[in-house]
Amino acid sequence: MVLKSVGVFSCGKVLGVLYALLGLLIGLPIALFSLIGAIASTGSPQSGSEGLIFGTLFGVGAVIFLPIFYGILGFVGGLISALLYNLIARLVGGIELEVEQRGGRVY
Repeated sequence: MVLKSVGVFSCGKVLGVLYALLGLLIGLPIALFSLIGAIASTGSPQSGSEGLIFGTLFGVGAVIFLPIFYGILGFVGGLISALLYNLIARLVGGIELEVEQRGGRVY
């Protein structure tokens, strides 16, 4: 069995969601550390509430912005990758796949 082409839009959708989840996984620790840093900085006599506000906004922004940003980049990257794969597969014949039938059905 040879994989001759890949659905460009479906590849973009899958990679977009995958990268959005990756952005969330990266954004959560950033949010946690920025909130901890903001809370820790409010204990010094020189700092006012600006550090807490900035840390809170930065932390919330990381959880919102990074998944959206990574999702868009993953979607566009998936589209480009699928397009390039389809072009190259026409030239060299695609990727060979070996599959095993189980349960009497092949999808």
